[in-house]
Amino acid sequence: MSDDNTTVPDQKELEKEISKYLSDKYGGQVKIISAGVFPEARPAVTDDDDRVEGAEEKRKIDFRLRPDELIAYLDEYVVGQAHAKEVLATKICTHFNRVRQAREEEEEPRGPGQIKSNVLLIGPTGVGKTYLVKLIAARIGVPFVKGDATKFSETGYVGGDVEDLIRDLAREADGDLDLASYGIVYVDEIDKIAAGNDLRGHDVSRAGVQRALLKPMEETDVDLKVPHDPISQLEAMEYYRTHGKRKRQTVNTRNILFIVSGAFSGLEEIISRRVNPSAMGFESPVRPRRPDSGVLAGVRAEDLIEFGFETEFVGRLPVVAVLDDLGADDLYQILRSPTSAVVVAKKQDFLAYGIRIAFEDEALIRIAAVAREERTGARGLVSILERILLPFERRLPSSGFTALVVSEDLVRAPAKVLERFFTDPDFAAAQAERYWELAGIEIESLFEFISSRFGDYFAGLGIAAGRERLRLVARRCQEKNYDPRYVCDKIVALVKEVKECVSVSFPDDIKVELSDAAIDAIMVKAGFRNDRAVEICYSMAADMGHGISLLTRKKQMHRLVLDHRAVEDPAAFINDLVRKSFSHSAIPDAPGRRK
Repeated sequence: MSDDNTTVPDQKELEKEISKYLSDKYGGQVKIISAGVFPEARPAVTDDDDRVEGAEEKRKIDFRLRPDELIAYLDEYVVGQAHAKEVLATKICTHFNRVRQAREEEEEPRGPGQIKSNVLLIGPTGVGKTYLVKLIAARIGVPFVKGDATKFSETGYVGGDVEDLIRDLAREADGDLDLASYGIVYVDEIDKIAAGNDLRGHDVSRAGVQRALLKPMEETDVDLKVPHDPISQLEAMEYYRTHGKRKRQTVNTRNILFIVSGAFSGLEEIISRRVNPSAMGFESPVRPRRPDSGVLAGVRAEDLIEFGFETEFVGRLPVVAVLDDLGADDLYQILRSPTSAVVVAKKQDFLAYGIRIAFEDEALIRIAAVAREERTGARGLVSILERILLPFERRLPSSGFTALVVSEDLVRAPAKVLERFFTDPDFAAAQAERYWELAGIEIESLFEFISSRFGDYFAGLGIAAGRERLRLVARRCQEKNYDPRYVCDKIVALVKEVKECVSVSFPDDIKVELSDAAIDAIMVKAGFRNDRAVEICYSMAADMGHGISLLTRKKQMHRLVLDHRAVEDPAAFINDLVRKSFSHSAIPDAPGRRK
């Protein structure tokens, strides 16, 4: 019988069927309790009806980021990889600007020229492939999900279903299906699903996963309700019970960007054979076992097909970017960067116990050299730091020490340095003294970084960015081990909040303004909390209310600029201003001066 002729059951029949199902499964221990109020039954609606009903609630997407702006943002966090940054920033900016343009024109153009700029990233482990894509998604503000290609199967009965990635996007978007339809899906270890020459066993499954990815990578509608999931079926029945209609929720993948990546071990040999077909035999040059980015940069579609990918799958990945292997100097630059997630995370670990930690330059050079020897890329930096500092993290919190300096000696012999904390009475004091020396150097480095990166950022948002304010950002970053961009965004929001609060908390008959020093003083006094900053503004207005009233009524003052003294002691500031103002008016006018 077709769906058109199916009689829609009423609420009681639905409850009876669900109760029977639960009783058979759980032996009568679970029962349905009626809510008592149900909507009247309505005819089944189509997907088009749902889209019309929710059209006004769709979030407006306004994406106007330019490639140069995105590259500058990536430069704050990622060392090197100039080519990969350029490719990713250019194609992703183009993709989302096309999305914006289509939305502004309220139509989705179809036909020739609508090929999606899905990206293939090639590079060894630990060079920042995932990190780059995460940063871009965060900067754009679209949902991001990551999947491992080896976890999927063609059917979904074994492993995961590739369409689960789209369902995860909907969850990352907090159920906003419109936002989810503009997300980024990242699939790692894509090289592991390349089929070998011997198409037997698991190789067939690998080719099947490639085929399963074809439609989502181009365009398809993914049903958020999994057909073979009992929970989804129960949720569908519950939705009908409470809303009186059936609803099919889908996400279209037309504008979802797919980025896949892998190490592609062996691909360089395929490329070399194509480029130098005569380089064979005993006289052929010995090739390195690790991927050579110089060779990989010349990759073509035919090389990927020979590697084991299907022609249709390669055709869905028109953009290819190759990431370079990281040398010892690259790893050192990652460690010394003010935005280094590796070092900042370790500082936060110790700060949780009230212990401040600093790194000497020689120690960072040594750690980078060790990571290079282990050939695990930037990911190896984390494991090396954990291996070196874990004994300190275990013992120092219970001993009352407040500072730790990671020196080259500590990197080479951590156990020996740790023992000195407990055997040398002067060692802890020397560590604290050295820490504050390094902290002074670090604050200058932070200030230079923030000045070069965020001076224009503040100006573009209409916020003054003098030296004192930038130093305030640097001190905040060092004190809390915060990311500079996060602190800048926080201060921009606070400045706007304080100005807004001042405009409404003081009397309307006088224009009260705050100097930059006063705003900074409020932020510091408030501990950079919005709610506390608002309280301070209202408290200032209350403390100065009587004095301002005198100035406006008797002196006809219409503008008042408050400096940092007004924040420190509002009553004293306004009293001093009133006293000076009225004592000045008591002086006799000079001859010929108009009263």
